Amino acid sequence: MAARGPYKKGVAKRAEILDTAVEVIERNGYSNATVKELADAVGLSQNGLLHYFGSKDRLFLEILRHRDQQLTVQIGTDPHRIASDYRRRVLDATDALAQAPGLLQLGLRLSVDASEPAHPAHVFFAQRYEASREISADALTELRAHGRVPASLDAERAATLLIAAMEGLQAQWSYDPSLDMTAHIAYLLDALGITAADDQPS
Repeated sequence: MAARGPYKKGVAKRAEILDTAVEVIERNGYSNATVKELADAVGLSQNGLLHYFGSKDRLFLEILRHRDQQLTVQIGTDPHRIASDYRRRVLDATDALAQAPGLLQLGLRLSVDASEPAHPAHVFFAQRYEASREISADALTELRAHGRVPASLDAERAATLLIAAMEGLQAQWSYDPSLDMTAHIAYLLDALGITAADDQPS
């Protein structure tokens, strides 16, 4: 049954808030994106904004979740589709991080805070890591089955290492934005024998 009345309006307003918040954080950075600034951007008071999310922590969690959903639409989750050009997708995802430093900062800050089991984002990050490993490992397993990566490659460990490298590079990049995260991930992919689709044997 379709949503109607006040509930439908509330869902629409919540989506507007999240879309606007992503834009504000991308433009101004996470440190400069206060609740007041986000509230002003959507024509609400601070209390009015938090009414839709319950707390500041949950607000920023939902902003990050919303951004993840946007990226998922672009990249997809189908391992067959991802495996078709795995290297390019990994490098594009890495490059996208450098293009949105405010959201990168938000992800780093929340991931540290959420290591506490009681934090509102703890389950989100646990599931996010698990899903990322599974999607990547499934794609690498398919590539290995078709002889497009070394037969000795441990897909699950490679997926875990790639995620760890991306997380670590983001932390380093936040201190030194001249660091080329994409080039470093490309080097790791080379070391693992994960080449471009054009370089793979037919």
